[in-house]
Amino acid sequence: MKDREEHKPSELSGGEQQRVAVACALANDSKIIFADEPTGNLDSANSESIHKLLFELRDNFKKTFVIVTHNPELMKLADVIFEIKDGLIKQK
Repeated sequence: MKDREEHKPSELSGGEQQRVAVACALANDSKIIFADEPTGNLDSANSESIHKLLFELRDNFKKTFVIVTHNPELMKLADVIFEIKDGLIKQK
């Protein structure tokens, strides 16, 4: 992203914006990072890139991610899945 440092957020692609959002979340050095549809507006290639990044961060920096998603591909990568349906939370 070094070559994009002078660009305004609106001039970044969706994938670049998501990477910046991940970097901002990591800047606080939180143990738990909450992500609501982190790849909801991205194409499949950028989504896969962000998925890979999230799990690398989990493994390399021992971060816990709580991810809300409707994306079945991202769900397949999760360690634990909970579903909220009709106001009830259950582990899948």
